[in-house]
Amino acid sequence: MPHLYLVDGSGYIFRAYHRLPPLTNKHGEPVGAVYGYTTMLWKLVDELHTADGPTHMAVVLDKSSKSFRNEMYDQYKAHRPPPPEDLVPQFPMIRDATRAFSLPCIDEEGWEADDLIASYAKAALAQGWQVTIVSSDKDLMQLVEDGSLDLYDTMNNRRLGREAVIEKFGVEPAKLGEVLALMGDSVDNVPGVPGVGPKTAAKLILEHGDVEGVLAAAPDMKKGKLRDNLIEHADMARLSRKLVTLACDVPLPHALEEMELQGIPDAPLRAFLEHHGFKSLLAKLSAVADAPVATPAVPGAPEAEADPPCDHDAYETVTDAARLDHWIQIARHQGFVAIDTETTGLDATRADLVGVSLALHPNLACYIPVGHGGSDMFAERPEQIDRAVVVAKLKELFEDPSVLKIGHNLKYDMIVLGRLGIAVAPYDDTIVMSFDLDAGLHGHGMDELAATHLAHSCIAYKDVVGTGKKQLGFGEIDLKSATRYAAEDADVTLRLWRRLKPRLTFEGGTRVYEMVDRPLPAVIAGMESAGVKVDPDLLARLSTDFAHQIAALEEQVHAIAGFKFTIGSPKQLGDVLFDKMGIKGGRKGKSGVYSTDVNELERIAADKDSPGREMVAKVLEWRQLSKLKSTYTDALQAQINPATGRVHTSYSLTGAQTGRLSSTDPNLQNIPIRTEIGRQIRDAFVAEPGNVILAADYSQIELRLAAHIADVPQLRDAFARGDDIHNMTAQELFGEVNRDTRGRAKTINFAILYGISRWGLAGRLDVSADEAQGMIDRYFERFPGINRYIADTLTEAKARGYTETLFGRKTHFPRLKSPNPNERAGSERAAINAPIQGTSADIIKRAMARMGPALAAAGLPDTRMLMQVHDELVFELPEGDVTRATEVIRHVMATAAEPAVTLSVPLGVDVGTGKSWGAAH
Repeated sequence: MPHLYLVDGSGYIFRAYHRLPPLTNKHGEPVGAVYGYTTMLWKLVDELHTADGPTHMAVVLDKSSKSFRNEMYDQYKAHRPPPPEDLVPQFPMIRDATRAFSLPCIDEEGWEADDLIASYAKAALAQGWQVTIVSSDKDLMQLVEDGSLDLYDTMNNRRLGREAVIEKFGVEPAKLGEVLALMGDSVDNVPGVPGVGPKTAAKLILEHGDVEGVLAAAPDMKKGKLRDNLIEHADMARLSRKLVTLACDVPLPHALEEMELQGIPDAPLRAFLEHHGFKSLLAKLSAVADAPVATPAVPGAPEAEADPPCDHDAYETVTDAARLDHWIQIARHQGFVAIDTETTGLDATRADLVGVSLALHPNLACYIPVGHGGSDMFAERPEQIDRAVVVAKLKELFEDPSVLKIGHNLKYDMIVLGRLGIAVAPYDDTIVMSFDLDAGLHGHGMDELAATHLAHSCIAYKDVVGTGKKQLGFGEIDLKSATRYAAEDADVTLRLWRRLKPRLTFEGGTRVYEMVDRPLPAVIAGMESAGVKVDPDLLARLSTDFAHQIAALEEQVHAIAGFKFTIGSPKQLGDVLFDKMGIKGGRKGKSGVYSTDVNELERIAADKDSPGREMVAKVLEWRQLSKLKSTYTDALQAQINPATGRVHTSYSLTGAQTGRLSSTDPNLQNIPIRTEIGRQIRDAFVAEPGNVILAADYSQIELRLAAHIADVPQLRDAFARGDDIHNMTAQELFGEVNRDTRGRAKTINFAILYGISRWGLAGRLDVSADEAQGMIDRYFERFPGINRYIADTLTEAKARGYTETLFGRKTHFPRLKSPNPNERAGSERAAINAPIQGTSADIIKRAMARMGPALAAAGLPDTRMLMQVHDELVFELPEGDVTRATEVIRHVMATAAEPAVTLSVPLGVDVGTGKSWGAAH
């Protein structure tokens, strides 16, 4: 019997859009929804075709936001927001994707997708076909016919038939339209009857048959709000019944026979996937794991065996020691194992271990629970191996130098396991591999990489533990669910490693991975575990002081305005500045609210003739103090770990596109560097009694690297002589050196390396755009190497799509050819700076990796590296070790590039010490 599948494409599109993070293709176009949609449709066409035998299939879409229902009721769907801006250009690409599968893509002006689906369903049923509608939309549930037509909810992998409709709405599918009419629909703006919900509507229909029966019976009902509403809104109820009725007689643009499912065609689908650069789907199409056979990404790249789909039922729950020994034995025999931990929280320095998962081969994965059974001491605990036994056995495996451990964001697991006495080594980290290969193309979280490289959608954590008040701890869920989720993580990690590891060799990523990034997870795990002591009393005093200053600034702002308003409200501030004070140049966003971002406020503050200049300067100061108070002086007190008495920041190796580390909880990168307020906050980071803080900072490293990379003799020679580089630039540009010209020269030196525009420089120096352009022109005349570097870097980046550091780190810029001029200009500025800032990041990472062994070799085991902030490393050490440690630290940092890269300029390192971080500067 023919079996027709009708796919509600609109539902698929929005699910795909919200399921994946924003992605762009090699042309710089947004394609997150396209990729997700293609993956989901593939599953239906391919896997479902094998399992459930659909013979015919079509995708049905909405043509536009208007239909014949808008002629009945002009407010129909009036409250629906427009689709997201980056989703709109993906609609035609999604239609292309559908046609690439040789599937009809059906849409008709004036009709909704639901009407087309209903018409095709009725036509197929009339010919004796079986029909399945791929959707969970309640409106389409009206079509369900027992034994002939059902809905397939792919989100929850379940069939929705007659019983499901009755369970959800309390009535037969044939009566569902009556219920929907009475209850209305706030999403589609179907009015219904006020106060009538699903249960009341079902009760009324069961008693009176249909909407007309309910309305006829209303005058005889018991007096009350329900009776009154039914009488008062009878016309709206009748209108609603028409609005929810599906049109079943729409002329069919495609014959049913044209929908025959022929399997996945190669040529049109390959062309579509190649156009967008969907490598993992091309690999799936060609049964090759790394690249399409027809156009391999790198000549000579190996063709790996295609992985089977993840089989969650194949994963094993290990609950006895003998089975654990078996898994460990296999791992030792093959020499590698993927690992992952499940814990009680996100803070690795506080979380307790709940379980460990291992993977040896795709679908050969297990979960070893050690902390399940809930937090209640009386709760029943499932069978599991004693934690101490598991830790002892895994310690031997995880520390075995002959077995490679593979993890994703392994730093977290290292901290958790390190607190149990396990030092994981040697290792590979797939999040680092992905970053070293594809920085700038997409994110590097496991879920996104699984979708990108494996065409796999990982189980969502919230789907396992729940959300909100009903959310459970991972240790409280049943072992079957825990195993499916946890073992999948290890399995996916192994699969990613199998794809990414070979790419390092064939795409030039091995050098930066091995020489720069691979050692970092262990180094950073040590830093995060060590933490840094903060003085809570000083923080409390600073918070009080900041609060007083904030209050004083509020009074001053209100005095200038002439009335009180909420300074932190963008709407109120915008109204005051642009409507009340009449400042020119205000711009409103889509919400109708004036922009009051920092760029806008700095523009006003720089305008000497602006009537709001004084107020805006105080607002900017108010904002900075408020942010510093909430982010640091208040938050740091709450972030002190009670077990260690220290604050443990979390570093990300993939947080900054150029390779710089970023940090959160707290974010150490945003403390103002050269302000008194910033120094006061740094004063709260202190050493333990008998110790000191040592801060080692690269001096002007980006300018030094620019002198080397751009081959600028004047700068190289000046650094070699130890000259003040800003004085030299001031002399070259302005013919004299004083406080003003040196300050301007310093701004220009750094701004040029960021590809600043004439308008950007004009804003920073408070000069006209023409004056700024004159300075830029003179700079390039004096230092032509910088101009050549910028031109060559942009030319090469546009040709290749990426830039490279001296260590081979690639940073991709897919929006360099964007049709949007702002996006394109932003990418150009970033591309100019990336080789320099990225090389700087590479060098300090190499210094960090070498620091521990160098200090240990010098007999300084008590000197601990605590923090990295941009070009600075911060240590805590005994007071008596300062002289020797300074010598070692300065030497390691100054020679960190060698022998891989020999620089033509020396790397200067400034070192300071004190009882606090602030005092060390």
